[in-house]
Amino acid sequence: MTNQNTLRDRALAFRALHVPGRPLILPNAWDAASARIVEDAGASAVATTSAGLAWALGVADGDRLDRERALEAVARITASVAVPVSADIESGFAKDPVGVADTVRAVLAAGAVGVNIEDALYGGEGVLRSIAEQAERIAAAREAADAEGVPLFVNARIDTFLRGAGGVDATLERAAAFRAAGADGIFVPGAVEPGTVKELADGIEAPLNVLVGPGAPPVAELAALGVARVSAGSSIAAAAYAVVRRAARELLDTGTYGAQTGGLGYGELNSLLARGN
Repeated sequence: MTNQNTLRDRALAFRALHVPGRPLILPNAWDAASARIVEDAGASAVATTSAGLAWALGVADGDRLDRERALEAVARITASVAVPVSADIESGFAKDPVGVADTVRAVLAAGAVGVNIEDALYGGEGVLRSIAEQAERIAAAREAADAEGVPLFVNARIDTFLRGAGGVDATLERAAAFRAAGADGIFVPGAVEPGTVKELADGIEAPLNVLVGPGAPPVAELAALGVARVSAGSSIAAAAYAVVRRAARELLDTGTYGAQTGGLGYGELNSLLARGN
């Protein structure tokens, strides 16, 4: 079987996991070890968190990480698991649609079969890209993947709620335009209120992805509202780093080790990472 056929099969398998009412659950990973742990826990797919991945590489989130380093990390993740992988590529690691297409080709070369592309704008005027500009970037991603013969799942992230730039109507307008440009799914982080989620699920003609964490409704409730994909985003990575800080402060301040209780055993983690190597 050729690599392209493998990618195509994985892409089709990943696409089939997006079912309204029976959502794909993604405890997002940020490196090979976290990806292997997520897979071992029973996840049907692995998705990267751009923030967690950037932090692991010593860079702040928000379009600050360069494409090469990001996709080297994605390649390590795809090589570490057997399930399909989706890569969060922030704004596409590019200034224009041509660059976004280059990024998508690099994503496929790294072995991932899905991408998140956000419409947030960092620097300059405004907090979101215009609908027309973002639609061009999504169309470029779609065309690049199609030209490679891989049905890449393009998840268009809309940051209206996350950045206070609009409500349901503005989100639906963007979702319709991005769908027309070639997006397969719509990701609306910041929208977890049940009534809002229901409006979005009913109004978007594509699988709806929501971001969850402490305080969000349980997955079962989101499923009943019509959600097709549930992502933890950077929250698990942030929780892991909180353990590092608690353990470090305790060891330095009191010389005790309570925060280290409950960690994975050396043998268990080492064996998990040794599989397939």
